Amino acid sequence: MGLPTEPEISAALKIISTGMALPADRLTSSDLDSRLGKPSGYVEKRSGIHTRYHASHTARQADLAAEALHNALRAASLAPASVDLVICASAVAIQALPCSAVHIIKAAGMPAGTAGFDINSSCVSFISALEVAAGLLSTGAYRRIAIVSADIASRGIDWNHEESSLIFGDGAACAIVERGDGSSGIVASLIEMYPDGSELCEIRAGGTRRNPRAGMNDSDFMFHMQGKALFRYASSLIDDYFARLLAKCGLQLSDIGTVVPHQASHLSLEHMRKRLRVPESVLIDVYRYYGNQVAASIPTALHEAVMRGRFIPGKPAMLIGTAAGLTLAGMVLMP
Repeated sequence: MGLPTEPEISAALKIISTGMALPADRLTSSDLDSRLGKPSGYVEKRSGIHTRYHASHTARQADLAAEALHNALRAASLAPASVDLVICASAVAIQALPCSAVHIIKAAGMPAGTAGFDINSSCVSFISALEVAAGLLSTGAYRRIAIVSADIASRGIDWNHEESSLIFGDGAACAIVERGDGSSGIVASLIEMYPDGSELCEIRAGGTRRNPRAGMNDSDFMFHMQGKALFRYASSLIDDYFARLLAKCGLQLSDIGTVVPHQASHLSLEHMRKRLRVPESVLIDVYRYYGNQVAASIPTALHEAVMRGRFIPGKPAMLIGTAAGLTLAGMVLMP
C-alpha cells in the first residue's frame, strides 16, 4: 500500500552505495566469559551480544575506514577519483591534529587534492554528516561525497567497569552520496542536545581539557559511562522526541518502511520495540552480531538494510539514535 501523500523532500540526496569493514578478530561472548573469569553465558546474558569484533592493539583506524570506503566504491563500480569530498563521521579521532579525514584519504590512496573534513556528534555523527552533505550537494560545490564512520571502541574500554565494557565492538562503514534527481532525499531531520547529560558518557582526555599541562591520569583516556543515569535520561526524552520527528515529516510510524537505529544496547533496542512500538518487521537490529560500534553503528546497520533489500525507493526510512552530549538525532529519508 502506498503513502496517502508523497512526502515532500526538503533536501535532495541519493545514497548510491554503501560498504562496511570489520577487524579480523571475531570475539564471542563465550571468549569474554573465559577471559574475564565469568560463568558460561554470563557476558551474553548481560550484554545481549553473541559476537563482536575487536581490532588488535596495532591495527589502524584509518585502514579500517579506508577498507569500508573501498568496499562502497567497489559495490557501485566507482573510481576513487570520482569522490570530490571525504567526510569522516567518527566519534573518536585518530589524533588531535590533523583531522581524521586526511588520514583516511591517505590510507585509501585517494588522489592528492581530495577535499575532506571531520564531523563529530559522537554516536550520531553519521546523521549529522548526511545533513551537511545534503547542504553541500545542493550548492553544487561537490558532486559525490563519501561519508565514512570508523571507531575502534575497544581501545577505550575500561575492563573494570562491567556496565560499559561488555557492549562495544569495532568497525567501519561508508555511504557514498550524490544529489540525485530530487526524487530521493531528506524529508526531515531533527538534532537536539541536552547539556545536562554531558558528563554521563565521556572520554575526558584527547583535547585541551585533560593533558600533561592541565593535568590528567590514565583513566582520562578510557571511556566512562553512567549507564543507568544515561538510559533514564534518554528514556525520559525519546518518546516526545520521536513524536516530534514524525510530526516534522508529516508521517505516521506506520508510514515508515525501515527504522535504522543506533545499536546502543539491547535495552535501547527493546525500548524502541516496546515503548515506541516500532514493529520487528521494520527495525534493523544487528546489535547481537556487532555490539555498539559507536559512530559506525548507524551506517553499518544502514548497510545491512541495503544488503537485505530493506532500503527501498518509495518507502521512507528513519535513522535515529542517542549519543553522548546528551544528543538525540533522527532523520527520515526517501531512498
